[in-house]
Amino acid sequence: MIEVQNTLIHEDVIRENFVCNLNKCKGICCVEGDAGAPLEVAETAILAEIYPKIKHMLAPKGIAAIEAYGTSVVDADGDLTTPCVDGNKECAYVTFENGITKCAIEKAHEQGIVDWQKPISCHLYPIRITQYPEFDVLNYDRWHICSDACAFGRELKVPVYTFLKGPLIRKYGADWYEELENSVSSNL
Repeated sequence: MIEVQNTLIHEDVIRENFVCNLNKCKGICCVEGDAGAPLEVAETAILAEIYPKIKHMLAPKGIAAIEAYGTSVVDADGDLTTPCVDGNKECAYVTFENGITKCAIEKAHEQGIVDWQKPISCHLYPIRITQYPEFDVLNYDRWHICSDACAFGRELKVPVYTFLKGPLIRKYGADWYEELENSVSSNL
């Protein structure tokens, strides 16, 4: 583990390579799984606020799920997540373009409709954060559906933390990221 400010970063976040390859995986991570995307408490209020602004971008089945369950839900483990279509299928905020899964929230952000990009857990994937009262632990989440992203990352020689520079800065700040880079280079 590497310690940076109030975080512990698993070495796999540094050692492993990863670059999303949507042309291969088609964004399956937004469709597969046993629950929606993990949410921070503050993000639930954001979802409730932006839903009317992005509703027109959602698929009818996504709208139906949100109207039935809410803009955020508590899953079987007691965690806050995005709602899913059919209870545990694709995220309710998913749209499809040319067979590729897209996030309606992110599309709305890109179009200037909303200021919020998407849940931080989505932005940081394949990093998953476990929060403790005094620190966060950042782990690399291995999932077989991301094998193409792992292969593409190895081909391009891009470590997970480098691929996720923008999301990590969004979550922890530029100073934190600079400290991470310094820790990585001093530990090589």
